[in-house]
This record gives sequence, structure tokens and C-alpha cells, in this order.
Amino acid sequence: MKKILIAVLAALLCPAFAQAPGTKTLKGVTLPVTLGRSGKILSLNGMGIRTKVVFKVYVGALYVERPSKAADELISSEQDKAMELVFLRGVDGKAIADAIDEGFKKNSKELLPALRERMDKLRGFIPDLKKGDKILFAYAGGKNLSVEINGRNIGEIEGRDFADALFRCWLGNFPADKDLKKGLLGEIGG
Repeated sequence: MKKILIAVLAALLCPAFAQAPGTKTLKGVTLPVTLGRSGKILSLNGMGIRTKVVFKVYVGALYVERPSKAADELISSEQDKAMELVFLRGVDGKAIADAIDEGFKKNSKELLPALRERMDKLRGFIPDLKKGDKILFAYAGGKNLSVEINGRNIGEIEGRDFADALFRCWLGNFPADKDLKKGLLGEIGG
């Protein structure tokens, strides 16, 4: 009985004991520190929380081939990269698509005419989501951006210009959430 009590106390006092090896936890969301994609291993660059007003919306995790704290380098490099969003609350698909559109407008305004048709395609991929649902946006260098919802491939969007613009929504000069950007770059939290 004493051994069990000691183990429970140790787990409560030192969260690292409660976390599985090879994972990282933020706001109750546990994600792997590596992600296998297209025959490559991507490493967790950082994690952060997207907050809208006072509401925690999702935990975001950025995976890349070569971790970096330089946002411009991560956006413009031809390396494979992925952004995973794990929702902390239910969110309407239209609201998610509108937020992504806003990110495109703020960070890639000059490219909007060339991106508009593909932005509409992405909008069609995003359903209403509930707490615990996941979206994965994965770019395979030189190929297309794939979109997965809860591990199921929904479709692909062609073009590196589109992938770069999407990653700018989180990492650009006008990110969706400044603290989320810092977390994704490994500067704070996560």
C-alpha cells in the first residue's frame, strides 16, 4: 500500500512520470514527438494553444524535418512539414474555414487571386468538429498538401505556394495567435 501511495504522489508531483516516453502533453493533449510521413520522420518543433478571446480552441503541434526557431525558414523551406490541430471544444467548420481565410488575407494578400480556388477547396474539406477531433495539414516537399480529419485522408491541395500560405497562417508576420506561434517555434510552453 505504501508503494502505491508513493508512486501516486510521485506521478502527481512530477508530471514527467505521468507522460509516456516519446510524447509531449499540453492542456491534456498528448502527442508524439515524432511523426512518420511519406517515409520520413518529422520531429515536433513545438506546441501551443490557440486562444480566441478567452476560449482555448485547440492545441497546435508543428512537425518538421529540421527543427528551427526561424519562422521564415520553416515556411519557405522545401522540407516536409505538418501542422496538427487537436480541438479542445466543438467548433463549426465554417468558423474554422473563415479563420484560415483570414490568415491567408493577413499573411498572403498578394497571392489571394492565385490561391482563391484552392482556398475554396480547403473550405469544403473542413467539417464541424467536436472536442478531441484532429485536423492534420501535411506538406510533402515538392508535392501536395494533404488534409486529414481524425486520421482519415480527406483530400489534397496542389502547390507549394498554397502550403506556404497555409503555414503562414500560424507562423507568418500576422499569426492567428502570437503565443501559439511562439509555442510552435519552441519559444514558450509546450
